[in-house]
Amino acid sequence: MNREQMLSKVFPEIRAKYTTRDTMLYALGVGACRDPLDSRELQFVYEGKLQAIPSLSCVLAHPGGWIMAPELEVKWVKLLHAEQHFNLQKPLAPAGELTGTYKILGVVDKGPDSGALLYLQKTLHSVDGETVGTVDSTYFLRGDGGCGSWGTAGAVLPSLPDSAPSGSIDMPTLEISALIYRLSGDFNPLHADPEVARKAGFAKPILHGLCTYGVACQSLIRAVCDYDASRLRGMGARFTKPVYPGETIRTEYWLGNGGHVQFRCLSVERNEVVLDRGTASIMP
Repeated sequence: MNREQMLSKVFPEIRAKYTTRDTMLYALGVGACRDPLDSRELQFVYEGKLQAIPSLSCVLAHPGGWIMAPELEVKWVKLLHAEQHFNLQKPLAPAGELTGTYKILGVVDKGPDSGALLYLQKTLHSVDGETVGTVDSTYFLRGDGGCGSWGTAGAVLPSLPDSAPSGSIDMPTLEISALIYRLSGDFNPLHADPEVARKAGFAKPILHGLCTYGVACQSLIRAVCDYDASRLRGMGARFTKPVYPGETIRTEYWLGNGGHVQFRCLSVERNEVVLDRGTASIMP
């Protein structure tokens, strides 16, 4: 990467107006409402008593493909999404208008042959300037090691307990889940075009990492929040393996003190961990 260009990168403020349609489409993309006759499920996809799944915060006011800008000289084709976190000061409204401001917190250089980690933070504000929350993304730039470290690294996610989980919940995905989820804004052809997926080394298009993350979010809402999305205020996780549309995602969780929950997600069909070191903050 071009270190000086990255250090001086300034993001424009992004204003995002989202509607109940956007909220419902996102929920359908992450597999909400398995039973449309269950009122608890319906409240994520029907305007009657609509709730916003809090991981929607990750796609609102998205900056697009900024990292592909030629002047940054990032080898973006080797980029992997490493971790994702959000922390909300209040629940997301099912519709509204927000502004997003971005800053690069820092880069950790792991060496010329080991890549670099880039830490990006988005702050969401209401139109009257009140802070709604922050969203932190960590990108693993596999082709940009040797660039030099600067700024601040993100917090390290804690290891999971050695004990058996407190419980688990299985959420099936659809063969068309990635095609639905991409309508919330991520149009990377890796998730839709079989030829692109094969060139990238996958048997078929894979699910977006943030879609898997959203499945985990709504799984926790069901399992530990009694279907009340407003109680889940923070969530972080590490991406470890891709998910193929049609697979079942099992979320195993450990209940802690003070509303602290740890979790991981597995592909049931392949018995592989796809999200690891998950942590969530639950309000009473």
